[in-house]
Order: sequence, then structure tokens, then C-alpha cells
Amino acid sequence: MRQAYKLHPAWILWLSPVAIVLSIILSVRFGSKTIDAGTLWQAFANFDPGNVNHQIVMHSRVPRAVGALLIGAFLAMSGALMQGMTRNYLASPSIMGVTDGSVFVITVCMIALPGSSSIEMIVYSFIGSAFGVGLVFGLASLLPGGMSPVRLAVTGTVIGTFLGSMATAFSTYFQVSQKIGFWYNARLHQMDPNLIKLAIPFAVVGVVLALLISKSVSILSLGEEVAVSLGQRTLLVKVVAMLAVILLTGVSVALAGKIAFVGLIVPHITRFLVGLDYRWIVPCAGVLGGVFLALCDVASRFMNYPFEMPIGVVTSLVGVPFFLYLIRKKGGEQRA
Repeated sequence: MRQAYKLHPAWILWLSPVAIVLSIILSVRFGSKTIDAGTLWQAFANFDPGNVNHQIVMHSRVPRAVGALLIGAFLAMSGALMQGMTRNYLASPSIMGVTDGSVFVITVCMIALPGSSSIEMIVYSFIGSAFGVGLVFGLASLLPGGMSPVRLAVTGTVIGTFLGSMATAFSTYFQVSQKIGFWYNARLHQMDPNLIKLAIPFAVVGVVLALLISKSVSILSLGEEVAVSLGQRTLLVKVVAMLAVILLTGVSVALAGKIAFVGLIVPHITRFLVGLDYRWIVPCAGVLGGVFLALCDVASRFMNYPFEMPIGVVTSLVGVPFFLYLIRKKGGEQRA
């Protein structure tokens, strides 16, 4: 039976270049120092290294805008895969311990291996993502009813808080709290263009895996028994999906630290707009997630003007009410 879309997914993908360009323009123009359109154009068309405004545009705001778009897209795609694979409407990288695991392992490695390169830090972030999600799902599987949405979310929150607390304790004791503070406070304004270049190949692999596995996630979201009856190798699908989540979330944490709720909110909005086919949900969530985080970043510059509000505060202002709404609306129902 052909699916009736509330909004055909192709419209989101067709309009995505316009939305992305507008997001970049807003991000580059506005902040503690507003840059007029003429200066912005000159910075791109005829860059002058001696012009302070040109330096701000090219070396600070453009990497920041690109980073926000990429990180928002990666987190949203990760959340969509997790929700479809587990049939858990509360699943997301920030709630299921994925991001906290990354921060914890990065902290430990900064203490034990202080001379690590940028590429090594990205690898540590991947290891931490795998460690966090493995710990949460492993513990949940041992508890009675531990895989239900609310209990799994509680388990993920507890484990994430524990890992975050341990990382804070280690960083304070070994006096590296200033270095590690970046990964806790998600400072997009410190985006490193070179780190983006190093992370892109890993992210491309994660995105390709996410798109390739999306059809299988659609089947898995109907229930494991249904998927098995249709001949699906569910274990393989879950492993590939989690590998994509680990890569995408690991890259996001390595680039900008821990950012909460993007992976929870955006997949729900995407499903509301385009339906339940993950072949459309995954790419559309990427587009909407990138634009969402970029706009949140712009909003963070005006909430306490001329100072900036941490991006985590902005996403939490939207995410916490949305999280509570999901619990109240769906209760303990296990359904993606």
C-alpha cells in the first residue's frame, strides 16, 4: 500500500539547499558584532587578511556555521536510527549514554595520553560512544523490563550522569578541567576547521551506512518478529545501525562536545512531517537537524546579548518540555 505523506519528503530535500544557505547567512552575519551584507560578500569574493571583519567571517563564523549544520545533521540521523532500531521513542545519543561515553573516554585519554593528536581524539570519541551505548544497553538487558522506553531512558540518564561525574572528578583531580571543559559545554565558537576536515571521512562512512541501512530499519521498526518473518537478519541490521550511530555521534562529540536533545526532538518532527519510512526519515532528519542546530546557535547569541548563551541551554529549553511531553503522551509504550 502506498504511504500517504503529510508532507512529501522530496520537498524537504529539494528545499534543503535554500534552508542551509539561509542558515549560514544568519549564522555568519549576526552575533556580538553584526556584519553587513556588503562586508560579508567582500569577505568571500575578495578576502583581505588585514580586515578584522573578513577574519571573523572566514576563520570564525563560517567554520562555526558549517560545524553546527554538520553536528545537527549527524545527531539527528543517529537519533532516528536509534529510535527506529529499538522502537523506543525516547532513544537518542544524549539520553542513551553515547555522548557521555565519548566525553568520559576522551577525559581518560587526555589524562593518560596527553600528547594525543586530533585524529587520535576522534578515535577515542568513537571508542567512548561504543562504550557508553554498550554499558547502557548491557545493563538494561539485565534489569526486569529494562528495555521499555522509560526504563531504558532512566538507565541511560543514570549511566550518563555517572560517566559525566567520573569524568569531572578525574579532570579536577588531574588538573585538566580547563582542557576538558570544551567537551562539556559544547562551544561551537571554538570550532576547529582542521578538525572538521579530519572528521569528514569518518562522518561520510557513518552517513553512507545510515542511508544504506535505513530500509532495513523501517522493517525492524515494525517489530523484531515481523522483521524475522520477512527474512531480515536483525542482528546484522542492529550492528550496522549502531556502527553508524557510533561514527556519527563520535564525530559530533569530537567536533564540539556534548549537545543534548537534537537527536531526540528532530526525528519525531521528521516522522510527523514525512511518515514512517526510514528511507526518507534518515536523510530528512539530517537536513532538519542541521538547520535546527544552526538556528539554535544563532538564537544563543541573542538570549543574553552581547554575551552568548551556551548552546546546550538553548537545545534544553526546547528538549526538556518535549521529553516530558513524550513521556506523558506515550507512557511506557514501546513504539518508534
